[in-house]
Amino acid sequence: MSEKKNNKVKGITRRDFLKGLGSGAIGSAILTGGGLIPAESKAELLGPGAEKIHGTQKIELLINGKKERLTVEPRTTLLTAIRDKLHLTGTKEVCDRGQCGACTVLIDEKPMLACMMLAVDVRGKAITTVEGLSGSGKLTPVQEAFVEKDALMCGFCTPGFVMAATALLKKNPDPSLEEIKQGLAGNLCRCGTYPKVFEAVKAAAAKMRKGVAHE
Repeated sequence: MSEKKNNKVKGITRRDFLKGLGSGAIGSAILTGGGLIPAESKAELLGPGAEKIHGTQKIELLINGKKERLTVEPRTTLLTAIRDKLHLTGTKEVCDRGQCGACTVLIDEKPMLACMMLAVDVRGKAITTVEGLSGSGKLTPVQEAFVEKDALMCGFCTPGFVMAATALLKKNPDPSLEEIKQGLAGNLCRCGTYPKVFEAVKAAAAKMRKGVAHE
């Protein structure tokens, strides 16, 4: 049997079938609610009012204590909004898939990955980036400790570690080494400065317990 004959199914080539499937069948079924995802299920999957979302929309985010008005596509991540729209580049884009922790920000004082959240989903929440940790312009005890203990090399992971450590010490002001490791488990450092990072968090915790905090 010839190769040409093998590649055909009832007169349709494999290439034609895949091309049609990719460009038409699936897209049409999802967008119109026919076939794969019924229209009534689409709203359930995407949330209330999802059927009204298209193009761009204006949103307001509370970032570092300031209300910011943005125009974004519904698929815009919080990371993209922070870096590309607001130019707060302290929040780093490294893996862009929720694995490295470099884009960690605080949302209602909890550490979250900005690359894994949509900007439209954090409306009404208090968002803090590394730029917003110190309102007075002074370094926080955590930031000071990272400098004093030389807990950074290339620096790409450092803002994420600082944010995660800040959240950890707010929750647990006197963590053990194991608790520090657990609290920073979502942050990766390709340079391998983990011992210095852990030392910095310990030092920051001690300084904060003594009441040495930024004004």
